[in-house]
Amino acid sequence: MKLIKYAFWAIVAICLMVVGLANKDIVTLNTLPEGLQGLPFAGLFSYSMQVPLFVVILLAVGLGLLIGFAWEWIREHKHRSAVTRKEREVQQLKREVGQMRAEKNEGRDDVLALLDNAGSRA
Repeated sequence: MKLIKYAFWAIVAICLMVVGLANKDIVTLNTLPEGLQGLPFAGLFSYSMQVPLFVVILLAVGLGLLIGFAWEWIREHKHRSAVTRKEREVQQLKREVGQMRAEKNEGRDDVLALLDNAGSRA
């Protein structure tokens, strides 16, 4: 299984290197279009930098993955809270069963109580 995992990551690394080598031209990355740069206070958000195209591609893919993971984490919140609620309920029921067994075996010999508890768990 580890071999398959390492082979998969090797293929991913090779693909990323090929994309990087094929897209190494320098591009200008602007945060605002030229038409909006003349608006008041637009200078606060207007940045421009020159980076290789593969950096833009990899950052866009990474940002998309982060947004997707966050979206799924938010979407699955109701399932995680339901599981937590059920786990609390199970723990409460286990405590109640333990208390009932203790009440049932109160005043009995310890060895017989242990045997009775072991028989009910099997």
